Amino acid sequence: MNLHFKYEKNIQIKQLEALYNDVQWYAYTQDLAVLQQAVSQSLDVLTVWDCDELVGLVRVVGDGLTILYIQDILVLEAYQNQGIATQLMQRILQKYHHVRQKVFVDRRSNGCKAFL
Repeated sequence: MNLHFKYEKNIQIKQLEALYNDVQWYAYTQDLAVLQQAVSQSLDVLTVWDCDELVGLVRVVGDGLTILYIQDILVLEAYQNQGIATQLMQRILQKYHHVRQKVFVDRRSNGCKAFL
């Protein structure tokens, strides 16, 4: 496993589709053009790759100055429980350490919000 992290918003649609479907976020893959546009228009996207395979990402929206929403954080099932999501969060939070309000919405907990 040769993981590398990079900030990247121009991701091939097939790679996005594979990642979102793998974690069963099917609502996002109903319209792949919208998914690709949403990713490309996000404030920032930090990705993690194993060679040329997209294995995870964290996507943030907001103004980057006063508020930051952690919109999506996904890791392929085969790569889960290895600390990858933690590294994604740590790196994105470090980059935006100056932003006063950071919000994370967990869809698994009925939309429970966490203010970081």
